[in-house]
Amino acid sequence: VRGEVWPGECVFPDFTDPRVREWWGGLYEERLAQGFSGVWHDMNEPVSFAAFGDPSLPRSARHSLEGRGGDHREAHNVYALAMARAGYEGLRRLRPEERPFLFSRSGWAGMQRYGGTWSGDVGTGWPGLRASLALVLGLGLCGVPYSGPDVGGFDGSPSPELYLRWFQLGAYLPLFRTHAAIDAGRREPWEFGPRVLEHARAVLAERERLHPYFVTLSRLAGLTGAPYVRPLWWRAPGDRALRECEDAFLLGDALLVAPVLEPGADRRAVRLPRGRWYDTATGEVYEGPGQVLLDAPLSRVPALARAGSVLPVRGADGGVELEVWAPAAGRSGSGLVVLDAGHGWERAEVERYTS
Repeated sequence: VRGEVWPGECVFPDFTDPRVREWWGGLYEERLAQGFSGVWHDMNEPVSFAAFGDPSLPRSARHSLEGRGGDHREAHNVYALAMARAGYEGLRRLRPEERPFLFSRSGWAGMQRYGGTWSGDVGTGWPGLRASLALVLGLGLCGVPYSGPDVGGFDGSPSPELYLRWFQLGAYLPLFRTHAAIDAGRREPWEFGPRVLEHARAVLAERERLHPYFVTLSRLAGLTGAPYVRPLWWRAPGDRALRECEDAFLLGDALLVAPVLEPGADRRAVRLPRGRWYDTATGEVYEGPGQVLLDAPLSRVPALARAGSVLPVRGADGGVELEVWAPAAGRSGSGLVVLDAGHGWERAEVERYTS
């Protein structure tokens, strides 16, 4: 099918045909030779600007559907999934020694086998910021652990405050990138003044410090299906107050992150699950369950560590260190660590540490 997309007239291959997937997968060879490390699939709901009655392919368009045949009414929802499969299998053939890196704007159940996804064209505004967190939480619960938003929103020009708060949220999510439409405002941190640049640098440094923890969470997601980003009720599904909390999240088992999702806020209420929690910036101790009011200056968002947690973090020398948060008196704690074994298919060796 031919249709109109951003470059003009484009051709939509039938990714439900195994022969097409094999052909398409071979096209990545040229890009890999040029130094590309990963692939980003876009507009693959699929979207076409042609006047077919809706912004997709004609419902009568024919598809292979693995050889049994059918039309676009049946193929539409699996189109991007089949495209992701084509890319993943092609990258595996071309570089069998490396795990493919691929993310796709659209997909279907099972897409986590091939890669991750992102928010698509999320609106620039405080509602878009809040929706970014809901998206990542929801996808994680649906079995897609690797996702993230367009930091700053896709369209328009965010205020310095909105951009910074979005950047701070994104730094604790699996996929972290700034991105916008070609005719929207710039998204580099230095475009928003020296204060935003300073605070963005600080949270970016914290993400880099937590890199070994993100590696651990990624490997555990592959082994267990548990997402990096989890709702507060993850370990207490019967707690109604936690089930109604939509403005904070758990990053793995160890950290609770409470992003600022509204303008002008320098403090915010945080709902705590049961147990003892440490403010990672101040060292203050809080007991859950319950609600506490925490400082949230422009320089940071509240992040708390569960008592007894053992986190792998990057040390000053670049190696991995263990950061231990003391358990409550008479209690013990633990943490899992999976060291980064590189870009290949090495078996994940899970280490357990107790505190």
